[in-house]
Amino acid sequence: SKRLWLHHTNTPPATVTVTVTVAVVVPKVWNIIISHFCSGLGCEIETTGNVQQRNMAGQWCLIESDPGVFSELVSQIGVEGVQLVELLSLDAEEMRRDSPVYGVVFLFKYSREAMQDAQPIQHEVPGLFFAQQVITNACATQAILNILMNTTGIELGSTLKEFKEFTQGMPADVCGQAISNSESIRRVHNSFARQEVFSMESRRATDDDDVFHFVAYVPYQGRVYELDGLQSGPIDHGAIEEGKDWLDRVTVVLQERIAKYGGEIRFNLLSVVGDKLSAAEAELEEAKAILMSQGALDDIDGDLDSVDPSALDEAATASLREARDVEMRVNREKEIRQQWRLENERRKHNYIPLFMGLLRELAKQKKLKPLLESATDKAKQKVREHQEKKAKEAAGVAQ
Repeated sequence: SKRLWLHHTNTPPATVTVTVTVAVVVPKVWNIIISHFCSGLGCEIETTGNVQQRNMAGQWCLIESDPGVFSELVSQIGVEGVQLVELLSLDAEEMRRDSPVYGVVFLFKYSREAMQDAQPIQHEVPGLFFAQQVITNACATQAILNILMNTTGIELGSTLKEFKEFTQGMPADVCGQAISNSESIRRVHNSFARQEVFSMESRRATDDDDVFHFVAYVPYQGRVYELDGLQSGPIDHGAIEEGKDWLDRVTVVLQERIAKYGGEIRFNLLSVVGDKLSAAEAELEEAKAILMSQGALDDIDGDLDSVDPSALDEAATASLREARDVEMRVNREKEIRQQWRLENERRKHNYIPLFMGLLRELAKQKKLKPLLESATDKAKQKVREHQEKKAKEAAGVAQ
């Protein structure tokens, strides 16, 4: 599922998991399990002291690419009036249903050739914020920040306001370094990391690795720009045609880009849009005010279910029907946010004691070793199948 993709791209070449770190003190049986696990992957075991040193070094953790994660993340940073939604199609009309759309985040499979084909502009665009990527594991967060820093009409909050003022006029690499050094942004980002028994280290990716990257698209002063932290500057995708909005242009750009990847289907799109709940609540308040003016409702906080439609005239009945439709949207948005909170709490919850308890019970019942051997065999089989698939693909290209 694309929602489980972790953003794990670093400055080129990108990074992938290679080292397993024991972050807890474990008895002998767990050392056996971890040794089998590591030997199968060709990994090394680090000490807890090294883990603590890396945590103190201000590193950024892996978090899931999910609208609920990023919506709550930007909210905790202090941004008001925005949320992120997942796009299921590249249709401008469909995207306009979530207007205003401030920017689009595009997830795609990293390709060295595609990156080299890009043509970033060499001149400065006055007022356009762009930060190069110097952070490990946070390319989606940085793409979102690139959008927010170029968006007007929203409340950035004190953290990003101060950051924007501080970085004004700075070159892109310095802006990227400033993000990496922002303790407040990093702390919020890392708060969404999963609790893991194993801490993952990185290595340089090879051609056999599947690595994904996030970039941002924003409208700015009548043009559409791509903000890719791995490039030296923004990429200008041309002017927005008269009589059209920027979504008409960006959908064409994205369709052309996806077409270059042939049969690749692993893409994901998120858009940064206005807060749907706030907009629906404002619309509901306006609808209730109309009902009050028609004598159908006594108070702005009144319950719509208490209104008797049979006692209303035709105009008030239509207004009541519209108000109830808006109220349903409000309740739906509240349910979505409640689900986000629940999912994020589960992401942050420490399930390690449960995991250890289950392993301990399996060991007592003499079931742990057979299960471990079976899982190891399956993992090795998957590795062989993957290698065979890559070999066939390489042979086909050679022919």
